[in-house]
Amino acid sequence: MSRVVIARNDGRIVGTLSLQTKKPWAIDPAHFTTVRKPLYLTTMFVAVERQGTGIGRRLLDEAMVIAREWPSDAIRLDAYDAEAGAGDFYAKCGFREVGKATYREVALRYFEMVL
Repeated sequence: MSRVVIARNDGRIVGTLSLQTKKPWAIDPAHFTTVRKPLYLTTMFVAVERQGTGIGRRLLDEAMVIAREWPSDAIRLDAYDAEAGAGDFYAKCGFREVGKATYREVALRYFEMVL
């Protein structure tokens, strides 16, 4: 199962995120807290000109509401471990970094929010 959240401003899409119950290929569960029903944040986008305006944080707040209603007990994600990656943003929003890995030559940082 999956769920998509869309943020709009004046009818224009300015942000999205996707949650799903199926573990993505790049996630190594060994790094995460043992929980019964995790959700995975698989994609997140905020328009470049709207970054830093709170849209990303509001999308994550909505993701947490959805996770609690699903019901789920954690949100897990990976972020690129590079300057363009969003890892610092997720940490600022309360996600805990739980590990790093390289998958298919891509450096990743793993984050989770236990609910």
